[in-house]
Amino acid sequence: MPAATLADVMRARRILVYGCTGSGKSTLALALGRLRGLQVTLIDELTWEPGWVSTPPQERDARVLPRYAAEEWVIDTAYGVHRHAAHARADVIVGLDYPRVLSLGRLLRRTARRIVRREPCCNGNIETLGRTLSRDSIIAWHFRSWARKRAVMRGWAAAAEGTPVLLLDRPRDADQLLAALAAGAGSGQPT
Repeated sequence: MPAATLADVMRARRILVYGCTGSGKSTLALALGRLRGLQVTLIDELTWEPGWVSTPPQERDARVLPRYAAEEWVIDTAYGVHRHAAHARADVIVGLDYPRVLSLGRLLRRTARRIVRREPCCNGNIETLGRTLSRDSIIAWHFRSWARKRAVMRGWAAAAEGTPVLLLDRPRDADQLLAALAAGAGSGQPT
């Protein structure tokens, strides 16, 4: 599909933000939702239960799939089992295609901050040092999933057909996108 443009993002009623763990998907989704006046869904809030228990598949589907079926949204990721539904419904995909060192650095800083401040995440869960050092940690997940997630978004961008994809290579690109959207919203252009 041709690369998405600012105009595609300004017109979109359904925006999927996709990227590697730690790239800033949730942060960008919240900013896009605010600027566009669209409902934001943070998928990890729907897929984790207290005590870091993963939501059972049927319950996860019941929580997540209706979000993709809605008429307007910004959603901060698409798990593998829901990726097709998200891709099929999105008007535009914003892919955070940042270098691994950048997303890993962000993830390490965020995780350390959450541990020290005991900031709740993922439906009220608290990250701990012990969990961070475990095989199931978000850090381990970054290493297991980074190449696959990058290949998915690059594949979408290279496809001859499908949803337009705006690949952002560095955080400055995301900042410029948000600034352009803010300027467009302030100028009375259609959003």
